[in-house]
Amino acid sequence: MNDRQRFEHLIRARHPLITIVTSEENDALSLVRDTALALRKNLQIWSVVGGIRDGLIADGEPAPATEHPAAALYFLLCQAEPGIAVMLDLAGHLKDEKTLRLLRDLIQRYRQADGRLILIDHRAEIPSVIAAEGIRFDLSLPDEAELDLIIRNTLRRLHQEQRIDIDITRKGLQTIIRNLRGLNRRQAEQIIIDAVVDDRRFDADDINTILANKRQVLHRDGLLEYVEAPVDLSEIGGLARLKKWLSLRQNALGDEAGQFGLTSPRGVLLLGVQGAGKSLCAKAIATAWQQPLLRMDVGGLYDRYVGESERRLRDALAQAETMAPIILWIDEIEKAFASAASRSTDGGLSQRMFGSLLTWMQEHTAPVFLVATANDIEALPPELLRKGRFDEIFFVDLPGKSTRKQIFAIHLKKRKRDPRGFDLGALADAADGYSGAEIEQVVISALHDAYAEKAELDTPRILQALQNSPPLSVTMAESVAALRAWAQNRYVPAD
Repeated sequence: MNDRQRFEHLIRARHPLITIVTSEENDALSLVRDTALALRKNLQIWSVVGGIRDGLIADGEPAPATEHPAAALYFLLCQAEPGIAVMLDLAGHLKDEKTLRLLRDLIQRYRQADGRLILIDHRAEIPSVIAAEGIRFDLSLPDEAELDLIIRNTLRRLHQEQRIDIDITRKGLQTIIRNLRGLNRRQAEQIIIDAVVDDRRFDADDINTILANKRQVLHRDGLLEYVEAPVDLSEIGGLARLKKWLSLRQNALGDEAGQFGLTSPRGVLLLGVQGAGKSLCAKAIATAWQQPLLRMDVGGLYDRYVGESERRLRDALAQAETMAPIILWIDEIEKAFASAASRSTDGGLSQRMFGSLLTWMQEHTAPVFLVATANDIEALPPELLRKGRFDEIFFVDLPGKSTRKQIFAIHLKKRKRDPRGFDLGALADAADGYSGAEIEQVVISALHDAYAEKAELDTPRILQALQNSPPLSVTMAESVAALRAWAQNRYVPAD
């Protein structure tokens, strides 16, 4: 069902209280108005600025002396035939005992008198005694059909104001629609306006502009962030088993795989030594499958208001599903849900958040491939390691000699040096125990030394840099050795 059908069902099912937590107040109000008109019910809307007004008449006169929330609730409580009443941003006023008592009385009155109270708020901070009385309704993000309509209506309105030249193929329009997936209605409309406001044209050249603006929007939201992936897997050394595993599933996120009887791959967990290349593996997956890579900022999900963190997680996962097929990356997942593996010190928030993530991992049907990375095995909740959560669990170990040679060659090429001019075998031998990230830093350090001395980069300088910078496997030998021993024969090596 679409939003209108779902909301109308709640109204017909006689729920006395419906809460809508959203920053898109206008979308929520439009939905309520359309439903009230369809069901021929009276609609009243309250705000602390305007008091109670008729919700179906523009510029209607407010009911006198109803600006205060307690007065508004008392006014609604005294009405003989309640219809649908909307209260905007009431949550912040419920610390007042009188207002809270009147709200509880009004809910009971509406339960008996067939009324409907809708609370539309930008935050989920309502007392548990109120939340228990109602049902929550979440606005969905627009699908491709609605995005198509938003684009057409926006261009039509702008064209009426000043001529806009439209020159785009159906294929180009579909590309733009796909790039708008995961945005709400207001964001999608604004991005279209931004694309045409200067040149008064709507054509294929706007695709890159729209994608760039979408990335900015996602970055402002702080939930999902676009991550640039390498253009070629040859830029990533080693990981032979992971690369083979990826090649076998390269097209498994598409519709044809579903018609063949395959379900979409769900994800991989990458365990390993710090700096061994787990983050690079996430980028390798996006590159191999030619799918966008989005990183979830789990730290940005946590909020001081009760219920708000869980809502942000739901919104982020819903946004990811709407944008599917994508690769969703959670970096250092053990830190993101640190309290979920032990007795919680945050009132159970981490455990609830982690439980929501596990439920989504088990039940989601959209082609969203989850890549989770972790350094500390002991900090991971055991539920995450259970078979079935991920398609596979890979262990990313320190690179072997042949892989170290590849890594040296890759980083020398990146810095405009011909690897054939270096003794890669000697470098690989000397770099035993170094991670990929540490090898990169050694090359950079040697390059700085050469530049400072106005000399050319060569093998001896890199060897000297290796001697000056011992690897993590030496400085933290016991913990690294324990991790490698623990993972042996437990998980699939990535290389």
